[in-house]
Amino acid sequence: MKKKAVAVMLSIALSAVMLAGCGTDGSAEVAGDATTVEDSGQSDDVAEAEDQDVSDAVQKEEDEADNVESQDAAEEVADDYQSVDVRIGSLKGPTSMGLVYLMDQAKKNEAANNYEFKMAATADELLPSMISGDLDIVLVPANVASVLYNKTEGAVSVIDINTLGVLYIVSGDDTIQSMEDLKGRTVYLTGKGTTPDYVLQYLLKENGLTDDVSLEYKSEAAEVAAVLTETPEVVGVLPQPYVTAACAQNENLSVVLDLTNEWATVQGEGGSSLVTGVTVVRNAFLEENKAAVDKFLEEHAASADYANEHVEEAAELVAAAGIIEKAPVAVKAMPKCNITYIAGSDMKTALSGYLEVLFEQDASSVGGSLPNDDFYYIK
Repeated sequence: MKKKAVAVMLSIALSAVMLAGCGTDGSAEVAGDATTVEDSGQSDDVAEAEDQDVSDAVQKEEDEADNVESQDAAEEVADDYQSVDVRIGSLKGPTSMGLVYLMDQAKKNEAANNYEFKMAATADELLPSMISGDLDIVLVPANVASVLYNKTEGAVSVIDINTLGVLYIVSGDDTIQSMEDLKGRTVYLTGKGTTPDYVLQYLLKENGLTDDVSLEYKSEAAEVAAVLTETPEVVGVLPQPYVTAACAQNENLSVVLDLTNEWATVQGEGGSSLVTGVTVVRNAFLEENKAAVDKFLEEHAASADYANEHVEEAAELVAAAGIIEKAPVAVKAMPKCNITYIAGSDMKTALSGYLEVLFEQDASSVGGSLPNDDFYYIK
């Protein structure tokens, strides 16, 4: 390109010399009148303008060529990326809802990597496979990720937050409008030592209600939902999508408190978030396949956005995956599931503060100690 520009400029210069140096009699004029001087000046201006126009055109052509070369280079880099086999485990619930679009893309061979997905009812079904190396990435409860980090002596890293708080207080008593209104009541929730238990006990403590609220534990969320359906005036803590299902079965039930909002109120501006699910990678896999993990993060972000922005279409995928039986129920539940994608330093701030709260209540809930900074993958 530069050689072409030089050739054009030389051609212009030679033309100008030939036009200026040849008179009618073959000799150079020594003097001229004012008109001749003015004409000469105007000729110089025209010549300079023409030179500038040509120079601008050449520069534009060079810039366009550089842009094409940059685009070609970017495409070449993209084309050079080689798909990697990535085995992913997730839970049958909100943490998988943000993955369904990527699952669908993988089925159509339209994803960047060769993904293999495994869905389980509990984290206990996934952790042995993660430890043995049969899974590369898992989506699990936030405190379970910390337990896994401690159990493997730092062999895993958290790469994103996929779900924020999904816990709600449900009741047929609409006089409950604040945590203070729980005073003197009995609240039904799932087993002692589970995430709902830690979250509720923390919020009761911060609101000065530890000794004023009785807790009645059930083995699973379905049992809590059954109690609420039979006796709407009682109070229960339920996660999505059980909240939507319970309210659909009994029109007297409704959400009276959002525990994610209550957590934010207690923490204040700049505090931690109520985190439900995170995504964890084996460090051995990350070290060998960093580009593949980064590609997954990009696609996970896009998949989560799709779940939030195209709820009806995503609900069909959720139903097809067996996460929620019927798409109409999924349509109602998904906007309340706090499906998200948070990575980098924002992830570390939100998650580390949440784990600190759990640690203060029960160190064993996070595996005995808080993870070190190397737990958080910040690319």
